[in-house]
Amino acid sequence: MAPRRVESEEREPRNEAERRRRAVRARGAGTARKDLEPTRVEREPEQWIDEGPAVREAAIEATERATRTRTRREPSGELDPTVKATVEETLEPRRAARLSERLLQAQVALEAERFTDARRIARSLVKEMGHVAAVHEVLGLSSYRLGKWREAAAALELARSLRGRVEDLPVLADCYRALRRWAKVDEIWQEIREASPAHDVMAEGRIVAAGSLAERGDLRGAISMMEKTAAIPRRVRPFHLKQWYVLADLYDRAGNVPKAREMFRRVAVHDRDYADVADRLASL
Repeated sequence: MAPRRVESEEREPRNEAERRRRAVRARGAGTARKDLEPTRVEREPEQWIDEGPAVREAAIEATERATRTRTRREPSGELDPTVKATVEETLEPRRAARLSERLLQAQVALEAERFTDARRIARSLVKEMGHVAAVHEVLGLSSYRLGKWREAAAALELARSLRGRVEDLPVLADCYRALRRWAKVDEIWQEIREASPAHDVMAEGRIVAAGSLAERGDLRGAISMMEKTAAIPRRVRPFHLKQWYVLADLYDRAGNVPKAREMFRRVAVHDRDYADVADRLASL
């Protein structure tokens, strides 16, 4: 009997089932094949859509506020007593003391804007301290500042399930905005509104929500949302300037130059060095 002839090249798959089997073998499953390279999976990098200085500044300030409220320490430099008690609930005393010190180091790193260090320490604590909201908060906030939106959202969602506070929600909403998960942005914005938080927290949430509408092509809806902030209060605070700047930018993008000029001028009256407001006025 004549020996079976081996072809130097494998024939093309005859159907979808054969194509899938080849793909599985190429990834290393089934019979090993030396002549097929493993399939490389290209991962698209996460990219934050920059909606302008005021949106970016509001998002960063929301992170900083969350950092201040979530990582509050005692004057002695120890963990917040509530956080410390939570750590001690399930760990033996010596281990609890050691991990509490590590959490404190992560919080200090976050406050000092050493985000890589804060994230690294927090990730090392998750396995044993998964029941401690502060661990997930540090991980979420540091990941956010490093542009790791999915990791940040997942960590902040865990923190929210353990100890939800409205101060974190604008940051979480902006994670979902960056990931273009519009339904989640809308859901969190509704939650912020229902919570009636401090004015600056509400402003940050509104800016993120309006930015998401603009990204979806709904400039009219974004303008309508921000026009609710157009009134001039007795005392102008930084969050008013952010909201007016965003409204001016939206007017400009919609082609309403007179309104854009009016709002940019209002910002400049109170702070002529705010973001790029001088350049924006000069260009109109």
